[in-house]
Order: sequence, then structure tokens, then C-alpha cells
Amino acid sequence: MSSARTIVVGITGGIAAYKAVNVVRAFVLAGHSVHVVATEAALRFVGKPTLEAISRNPVHTDLYEGVAEVRHVAIGQSADLIVVAPATANTIAKLAAGLADDLLGNTILASTAPLVIAPAMHTEMWNNPATVANVKTLRERGVVIVGPGVGRLTGTDTGAGRMDEPDAIVREGLALLGPRDLAGRRIVISAGGTREPLDPVRFLGNRSSGRQGVALAEAAWARGASVTLVAAHLEVPPPAGVDLRSVSTALELQAAVQDAARTADVVIMAAAVADYRPAELRTDKIKKDETGDTLRLDLVKNPDILAGLSAATPRPAVIVGFAAETEADPAALLALGRHKIARKGCDYLVLNRVGWSQGIATESNDIVVLDRRGDIVNEASGTKLSVANSILDVIVRAGTPDHHSSD
Repeated sequence: MSSARTIVVGITGGIAAYKAVNVVRAFVLAGHSVHVVATEAALRFVGKPTLEAISRNPVHTDLYEGVAEVRHVAIGQSADLIVVAPATANTIAKLAAGLADDLLGNTILASTAPLVIAPAMHTEMWNNPATVANVKTLRERGVVIVGPGVGRLTGTDTGAGRMDEPDAIVREGLALLGPRDLAGRRIVISAGGTREPLDPVRFLGNRSSGRQGVALAEAAWARGASVTLVAAHLEVPPPAGVDLRSVSTALELQAAVQDAARTADVVIMAAAVADYRPAELRTDKIKKDETGDTLRLDLVKNPDILAGLSAATPRPAVIVGFAAETEADPAALLALGRHKIARKGCDYLVLNRVGWSQGIATESNDIVVLDRRGDIVNEASGTKLSVANSILDVIVRAGTPDHHSSD
């Protein structure tokens, strides 16, 4: 990153507070100005001199210090990013309720910066319905939740609730600090998996959770774009600030994307769209006693939405497709991607290997981006948010392609 940004690291009172030292250190080493706001409970786990030495700035704890300079508001107003690590169950509850009974709460309420929290608590506390509801509330407000992981906790306990490692927390924070290099751009992103109904209770579908598409929408919005998210059956909350258009089937997704694409600069087709739909939609439930031991379905092809968008005149300046493949051999996987982008006519193709426990419905992804000539222009591996920013980097570098020239 070319210039320093102001990052506030909030530290709350949990044993994982010792890990926050490395969070602070990583942001400092990345060239940013880091200010620690610690709760009184946090300082029972890690000392102020350590945090001041690592951050290279005074550590603030008292709500009533610096009253003349209105410090309880000024810190939040100056922040480009706020990271709370660890975030205890108590802190999460206060954030969800909008409480500001300490300096950290005031700082967060007074800020419009992106907020990242890294929960850390015992498994029972993490699974408690109150915490589940509070986390859901924060996600719906656009707060980025990193972790928690599963592992050894305090004492002999093991389970969900372990604070994620500092590098993962810092990576997510830095992804949100990206430049506003998409300001003024209108981006349409499809996400999730379509469902093709067989009868009133059954459908043909896929395992897509929509995480990668939602991450793209979140990252594009953070980088200044006006984002329309065409979403089919998301398993994660959509990010705040986007124009959400919910669909169910491939035909509905096609209509919504085509409508939004009329005024878009960029379209990213991250949704898993069903290739086929039933030829007949039953209005009553299919019964086992009428089908016997074998049920035969006639399926018809759904339209190729990506190819249709790419061939349209006029069309968005940049169209990005996705190709999820199970091919294990890297060379064969690339060959599949090159064949697909040649057929589809899009500007870029994001190629990723998927499987039972890879790519689909997971927190991470591993991708290769191909251009229209089939050349590799980017590769990325990591959380879906960091991968999303890598994909957007390609779009920023591309500018506006000339679709009238030959390749």
C-alpha cells in the first residue's frame, strides 16, 4: 500500500489479548499508523508498555482522558479501519446493542470506518443463542467477523471459540483498506446457487453458499463501487450498502442480471447457475407410489447467461465469468478454462478447483484468472474476501477493454 492509514486496534479482556500484540505489530510493519484502545480488563492480560512499544503510539483506555480534545470521538473519526481482537462475548453484546460505556465503545460508535472483530470465548459462550443473535446483528450491519477457529481454549477445553491467528485477522483488515479505485464504477455481481423446481416441495440445486459472490460485493463496495448483487439462495448475509435483488431460478437470474447490466460497467457472474431445468413443472407433489422404484426426469438446457451477456450489443465494458471444475491435474484444469473462455466470450474467467471439501461452501478459495487469450493474469489463494480483492485488482488494471479489436 502506497500511503499510511490510521488503524485503531481495540483489545478487550480475554486471554487471547496476548495475540493482539502481533496484530498491532503486523499493521505497523505494513506501514500504517496504529492506535490501541484497550479496555481496563484487557490491561490485566497484556501490559500498556508492551502495546505502546509495539504500536509506537500512546495507548488509550480512559473515557475521560483528553476531554478538551474530545478524544472519545476524535479517535473514531480519524480511523480508516477498526479491528477488535479479541472480541469477548461481552464486547460483542455491547456492540450489537450500541452501548458506549467505555472508550472503545465510543470510538466505534463515532466512526464510519470498516469494523473487523475477531471473537474469542469458550465454546458454550460462542454457541449461546444470545451470542449467535448478536453476531448475526453485527454481520447484517456490515461488520466483518473473522473466526473464531476450533482448537485448544483456556484450561483443558477444546472447541469453537479460539481467536483466529493474527495474520488472518490482519489480512482481512488490509483487504478492507484497499484504495477507492472503483469509485464511480457500477458493478453487477451474481451470487449463490439457483434452484430449479420439480414440484411444490422439491428442486434441483447445487451446494453453492454464495460466499465468494458476497465477498466480491463487499470488497467492491468497500473500494467505492455502486454494487448490485443478484442473489440466489445465499447462506451468508449480504453486505450492507448494496442493491440486493433476490432470485431463485436460472431464468429469474438471467432476467435480473440482464436488467441490471444495462447500466453496468462491470458484470461478475459468480453464481452457480443450473445448466438444466425440468421440462415439466408439476403442480402437485410427485408420489413414490406413482413412480415406482425409478424416477425419470426430462431436463432441458437453461440459457447460457454468460455467453449471452458477452455477445450482447451494447455490453458492459468488463464481463467476468467463473468456472468451477473438479479436474485434479493443473494442466488439464487450465485447458478446461481456456476452452470455456473461448466459448463464452467474456473478458476474464476465474477458474477454481472444487470438490466435496474444496471451493464450494467453504471459507477459502484457490483461483486462477485467465484473460480472453487464455493467459494467466492473476492467481490467488486465501479467504474469499482476499480472493475477491485479487479479482477486483485485475478489473482495475484492465481499465476499459476495446471489444471491437481482434485478439
